[in-house]
Amino acid sequence: MSGFVAGVATASEPLRRFFQVARGAGLRVSAAEGIDAARAVDLVGFSDRVLLKDTLALILAKTPDEKQLYEEAFELYFKRDAFSGRTDGEDDDDREHGEGQAPNRGPQAGGDGMGGSGGQSLGQLLESDDRATLATEMEKAAREAGLENIRFFTQKNLYARRILDRMGLRALERDMEAMRQTGTPENLGRAQFLEGRVEQLRDSVRDFVERNLILFAKGETEKFREELLKSARLSNLERRDMDRMRILVRQMAKKLAARYAKTRRRRLRGHLDTRRTLRRNMGWGGIPFITVWKQKRIEKPRVMVLCDVSGSVAAMSGFLLMFLYALNEALSDIRSFAFAGSLIEVSEILEKEPVEQAISKIMQTIGYGSSNYGNSFADFEDGWMQFVNNKTTVIVLGDGRGNRTDPRTDVIGRLSQRSKRIIWLNPEYKSAWGTGDSDMYRYAPFCNLVTVCNTLRQLERVITDILEDAA
Repeated sequence: MSGFVAGVATASEPLRRFFQVARGAGLRVSAAEGIDAARAVDLVGFSDRVLLKDTLALILAKTPDEKQLYEEAFELYFKRDAFSGRTDGEDDDDREHGEGQAPNRGPQAGGDGMGGSGGQSLGQLLESDDRATLATEMEKAAREAGLENIRFFTQKNLYARRILDRMGLRALERDMEAMRQTGTPENLGRAQFLEGRVEQLRDSVRDFVERNLILFAKGETEKFREELLKSARLSNLERRDMDRMRILVRQMAKKLAARYAKTRRRRLRGHLDTRRTLRRNMGWGGIPFITVWKQKRIEKPRVMVLCDVSGSVAAMSGFLLMFLYALNEALSDIRSFAFAGSLIEVSEILEKEPVEQAISKIMQTIGYGSSNYGNSFADFEDGWMQFVNNKTTVIVLGDGRGNRTDPRTDVIGRLSQRSKRIIWLNPEYKSAWGTGDSDMYRYAPFCNLVTVCNTLRQLERVITDILEDAA
């Protein structure tokens, strides 16, 4: 790497980091190929993303396997997400520009402040909701913080704080505290508004750090990779990770099934029936060679799962369906439902077909459409509410965004009265709840548990709690 950088002075920093990522992903990028790629980028530039991608592909990827690795590395590296709290209908243009397109910025303005467009402070950028400049400044701060050196998921908070400090968060926090100290309604309102924007910024920075962790830690051991995948947000995973994730899901499900099935078999034996044991062993002078146990039927928990399979949470729903598919040993009488604009039962599909085919069939039947929670809950009440009783745990997976349709909280209220509990798993960060078309805070009062769930580890924790409570 150092040889080709020294030989080609015009090689840009984003391109150098991309080579680092490509090597970690398994691509063999020689020094000669690096020089050729740098010269080609000098000619085509970063402005046309498609042209850049095709140009680098001709130089770096020769075999079909290399082309697939290159495709995934390029898409994940040259990607800029919109900031948290984005609502439907907002401009997506910011997502089309790669990291290499960040314009050069002037010196930082004022101490801890940041030198955004026109020397604007972080507070000014957050108030104006200038997401393009915020994304650019976040990438600049990440370079200054040495984010490419991240290797372990335990470093995420450290690097996130470093990036926020370089963006000027400390100065903004002091300004917000000064606003609160004045006590005027205008300043209090402004401080409260900025608090919400800062929380959204934190979520975006954490997401950015996590994606870079996935990018730059590819060369680590398999065990580390598994821990990374379990802790990574599912929407940040690459296609090449999906097969490995399916293996992890099956392993995790079998582990839980074996653990709780043993507990249940042990408890099924019940308590020792002393009277019947003595009677059975009269022929041996009452010595209890044969024991008799009081049999007590322990019912497995009844679970009904309602999965939002609309476009925004389709990946998460697929993993939950896969997880439940493998948990049949531990959970009996599972009934699974999928919904977007309407709701259907998918239990039979999951029971009769291989898991990958089953999930694909479900998604093709009802997935990827616009969500309508109110209509879907009404469908559930009309068709299946009669099967819900005080032993039923209802799990809802979804972001609670019904595209401003009637949320039908009355149905959730009646479902709450009939069921043992309602658990809502939301793949969105909590800072996005209640924004735009989110009805999450309308549903929350009727649920026993509402929690963020967008990683495999969080999903395992929730399912474990359900099994422990039911054992």
